Amino acid sequence: MKIAIASGKGGTGKTTVAVNLARVYDGNVFLADCDVEEPNAHLFLTTTDHEEKEVSLPVPRVDEALCDGCALCARICRFSAIVTFGTTPLVFPEMCHGCGGCTLVCPPKAITEHPRRIGVVETSQADNITLVTGRLDVGVALAPPLIKEVRKAIPAGHDVILDAPPGTSCPVIAAIRETDIVLLVTEPTPFGLNDLVLAVDMVRALGLPFGVIVNRMGSGDRRIQEFCEKENIAILLTIPDDRRIAENYSRGILMVDALPEYEAVFKDLLQKIRKMSVKGEKQHAYV
Repeated sequence: MKIAIASGKGGTGKTTVAVNLARVYDGNVFLADCDVEEPNAHLFLTTTDHEEKEVSLPVPRVDEALCDGCALCARICRFSAIVTFGTTPLVFPEMCHGCGGCTLVCPPKAITEHPRRIGVVETSQADNITLVTGRLDVGVALAPPLIKEVRKAIPAGHDVILDAPPGTSCPVIAAIRETDIVLLVTEPTPFGLNDLVLAVDMVRALGLPFGVIVNRMGSGDRRIQEFCEKENIAILLTIPDDRRIAENYSRGILMVDALPEYEAVFKDLLQKIRKMSVKGEKQHAYV
């Protein structure tokens, strides 16, 4: 089973849900930290057996002696990573998405591909949890290729919890696509509702089953509940605005470890997820 944890905005508690859910998982589970620009799941786990793999993108390099200035490479590039004005093309590696199109269309074969590092994928172990973390290098703007490598590092047939980046843009799509269910974490504030609406539109467009988790319940109003009732969306869990949770979170201590009463809460959430996954309600993408 593939469970994605997402949200329309940052700071709602995606990692809180993802790590605590992994902790109570009844069996071995992969926890994929796909928030590659600022991964933080490792802060709440004591990990061992660290392995690191470098991830690169193929970017073009032009041989001036072979180039005839035909400009076919510039025409095919959708991202303006390679441009020419009747002369040897100029390459902008930071804009290249590594599609290889320029190499394929070059008549004199003047373009070759060379690896450009974009980050690393680290695998480690914490009891029953195998943590797979993507770390994007500073200054690199392309998160989706690294997120895809994080997902590739998980062997087929294993249960996985994916901690997605915030928002509704390309990195989030790369993290949550082809999952069995998406948990949208939000908070009872105007900003929380605004971005939850965007996230709901996103998962419905992708045809994915989903439910909502409301974090810091009691700190705002009922706008989230009213929206979910109107849209017939299941609220699978509410986490209260509990100072004890915040204090332990600031020390890197998991909710289910510090406050035993929450262990049953997250186990109940896991059972709800499994029931929804069995139903396979993907046509309308809501419950």
